[in-house]
Amino acid sequence: MSVTTAPGFALEESGEKATLRLTGDWTVMTIHLLDDDLAGLKHDHAVLVDVSGLTRIDTAGAFLIDRTLRAAPEGSALSGTNDVARKLIEQVHAVSDPAPPAKVVDHGFVALLERTGRGFVGVMSEIYKTLAFLGETIVTTLRLVMQPWKLRWTSIVAVMEEAGLDAMPIIAFLSFFVGMVVAYIGATTLREFDLEIYTVELIGYSMLREFGVVLTGIVLAGRTNSSFTAQIGTMKMRQEIDAMQTLGLKPMDILVAPRILALLLMTPALTFVATLAGIAGGVVDGWSSLDINPGVFLDRLRNSVPLEHFWVGLSKAPVFGFVVTLIACRQGLNVGGSVQSLGNATTTSVVQGLFAVIVLDAIFAILYMELGI
Repeated sequence: MSVTTAPGFALEESGEKATLRLTGDWTVMTIHLLDDDLAGLKHDHAVLVDVSGLTRIDTAGAFLIDRTLRAAPEGSALSGTNDVARKLIEQVHAVSDPAPPAKVVDHGFVALLERTGRGFVGVMSEIYKTLAFLGETIVTTLRLVMQPWKLRWTSIVAVMEEAGLDAMPIIAFLSFFVGMVVAYIGATTLREFDLEIYTVELIGYSMLREFGVVLTGIVLAGRTNSSFTAQIGTMKMRQEIDAMQTLGLKPMDILVAPRILALLLMTPALTFVATLAGIAGGVVDGWSSLDINPGVFLDRLRNSVPLEHFWVGLSKAPVFGFVVTLIACRQGLNVGGSVQSLGNATTTSVVQGLFAVIVLDAIFAILYMELGI
């Protein structure tokens, strides 16, 4: 049975020279005895670390010695005749990353301008790359539509089921309760003016023009967007996309175009379901809180709210679906080789998707208002 020797060190200084003599067993079982003392060692000159006195050493001890050398002033080096210890320390040094220097945060006015400028350049670069990807996507999709025998119908139908049919219960559930909330708030407010019957028009206009399609876009941005980015990003990490290109296959044709076409077809259907569910929520709330019979509610809705408002809301749906899918696919193709890049891309994709849905809805609202629609 081997006897363990306690580790130790002694710093000998002579003028501008300093020697750190190491003794004993520097192993994973013993280095905790001197880790703090060695980390607090201060010296102003280069240090020679003498490893002649080491009786046993493993990678844990070699890492601690290498850390000490990295923290020592420039010119510090190993010394001594213990070749085994020297070789192990050199191997650990070769595979160890130096501690990153502490970042000095400048809070001055010039630093603020620099960060603002870098942020602006980053935003403009992101817009430029997105527009370039948009052009490539439109060209690819139109080319495949003009040559339908090249479309991957199996992929399109699978995406329609995953992103469309599977999302219908969620969208219907959310829209139903949003319709109830809008009806309740509208009835509570209009009751003060004895105009609670106009809750029917409030539900009709809000669900047909805005809430139905916006809720659909938000669910797609949060659910489908992240799913597409994660799927394509995982393929990018595993180098499956590089393999496709090696085989002569185009990722835009296989991964992007089927998702674009599937969402273009399914987003109007999801919007239709969301609108119906929202109106159903309004009917339930009107029946329970306003004592409006569902038949009377629907009859007044049909007579008071023109059908064109339904088509106004439905016209936004393909645009929302296209933009959300475009962002998801672009972020997925931008994933690097690390898991962290996949997480960052998924987060960025969801944020950009939500932002795009809200901004596009505002643009549509202003445009239709100016056109008198």
